[in-house]
Amino acid sequence: MAPTPITLQQLTYFLAAVEHGSLSAAAEAHFVAQPSLSEQIRRLEHQLGVTLFVRTNRKLILTDAARMLIPHAQRTVAAAEEAATAVNPVRNLTGGTVSIGTFSSAHHLIHTDLVANFRALYPQVNVRIVGLNSVQVADAVRDGQLEAGLVALPVDDRGLDVGPVEWAAEAVYLTRDPDRARRPLSIQEVAEASLILPETRWGDMDPTRRQLLSLAQNAGVTLHPVVEVESPSVALELAARGVGDTIISLPLANSLGATKTLHWASLTPPLFETFAFITRRYASLSPASTILIRLARQLLAQLPQAQPPTDTSSPSAVTAT
Repeated sequence: MAPTPITLQQLTYFLAAVEHGSLSAAAEAHFVAQPSLSEQIRRLEHQLGVTLFVRTNRKLILTDAARMLIPHAQRTVAAAEEAATAVNPVRNLTGGTVSIGTFSSAHHLIHTDLVANFRALYPQVNVRIVGLNSVQVADAVRDGQLEAGLVALPVDDRGLDVGPVEWAAEAVYLTRDPDRARRPLSIQEVAEASLILPETRWGDMDPTRRQLLSLAQNAGVTLHPVVEVESPSVALELAARGVGDTIISLPLANSLGATKTLHWASLTPPLFETFAFITRRYASLSPASTILIRLARQLLAQLPQAQPPTDTSSPSAVTAT
């Protein structure tokens, strides 16, 4: 059986006893009861297999073993103090780097204000925001590459804690033809359209694609996009040129100026994208990440908010890109 490791507390108490010459004075200096300090030193002696002090009525007398241990204990305690000092910038928000991930199109909605607001408060902390598909963000948080993420739901939540929905947006049908946007469109009508879909790299794994696929399957139709691209902005530009129609969240389309040139209509049933923060299960967030998430929540609260149905068993209530 492996020996019980020596603790930093034991070495600290040992050095205090050496410095003060008595267990009672050492205990008083560390604001602990003498029996507690004495017990830790007894355990240290047991683990080392030597006697460190000869106890007399007047003072402690150091043994040869104690004198040999002193410089090693001093270096160990000093190294621990240096380690604690090294992370002070992270704890005090005077240095370090905060890293979080967001769904891929969040840079059109909140990134600029989020970074500017955080840096105005903590100019010595570096900020790293990674915009990826929500599938990638979930993997990066799960693997410890990112502390937290703002993702579209649903995601694979193995090893993750998923917070409550922070923002909901309606995904709408956008077209250059005003006649096609006079009323809500059914999934059957969407299936018959010349459809341009973003997030081509992730395809049916993408949350919004998953929702569209579910609606189509339930209706007995199949979606065959004529064009697949990575970027929602490219999908909107192609729709504006009449290549086809697309489905994008309305706030994003507004942010990109697409609603000035394209007409839009809801789907029936409506399609909603919902977004939440994720963290690694049982992990504690750094102070910087906690504040960055709080600032992001404030910005999300200022965005147009859709009201998805409360029945999450409906495909249109679950979603996102």
